[in-house]
Amino acid sequence: MGANPDLYIRQVLIGPMANFVYFIGSKRTRECLVVDPAWDTDALLEIAEADGMRVTGALVTHYHPDHCGGSMMGFQVPGGICELLGRVDGKIHVHKIEADGLKKVTGVGEGDLVRHDSGDAVQLGDVKVELIHTPGHTPGSLCFLVDKKLVAGDTLFVDGCGRVDLPGSSPEQMYETLTGTLAKLTDDIILLPGHDYGPTKESSLGDQRKTNRYLRMNSLDDWLRLRGR
Repeated sequence: MGANPDLYIRQVLIGPMANFVYFIGSKRTRECLVVDPAWDTDALLEIAEADGMRVTGALVTHYHPDHCGGSMMGFQVPGGICELLGRVDGKIHVHKIEADGLKKVTGVGEGDLVRHDSGDAVQLGDVKVELIHTPGHTPGSLCFLVDKKLVAGDTLFVDGCGRVDLPGSSPEQMYETLTGTLAKLTDDIILLPGHDYGPTKESSLGDQRKTNRYLRMNSLDDWLRLRGR
């Protein structure tokens, strides 16, 4: 099956922590959602406008401020979902487990959120975005699968994976996510990470299974030793 002709997707490098923000939308309806819209709301809206797209909300991979704005443990990030909601009419899509943390970090209200379960989908025109629960970096981390592309946040990087030594993180859950949940995805899916931390800005899962040591662990004990446990 060929690529979905209605899919609009764009990767944008932004902020001092080398974050990737993504736009996912429908070329037919000209509507899009922003994935992890932190750092510079004006710049992100200008990009969408230049592409002839209208932002109608956001998808959030997890509640850390460098991905959604706000403040956590004295770390303050500009922009983010609270500022975005002041500029556009829309909702923030988040895993139900992550929602309370997101509210605390950003200050958004319950009415601004759509709480999701794993396996839910968000539809934009003829474009279907599947939400996959991938805990480990945070309890309610999500990856977004759309047309053979996996927008992975801080779950999986090119030749790396997210930290598991932060409040709420779990090395055991991350191991299960990487070797269980994501192992079920096919080699031809393209990984689109949440940070520009690797040698390339994207990679196929097939290539990552050859080069990414975090996907090559044979046991939880091996994984924990790799993570210094």
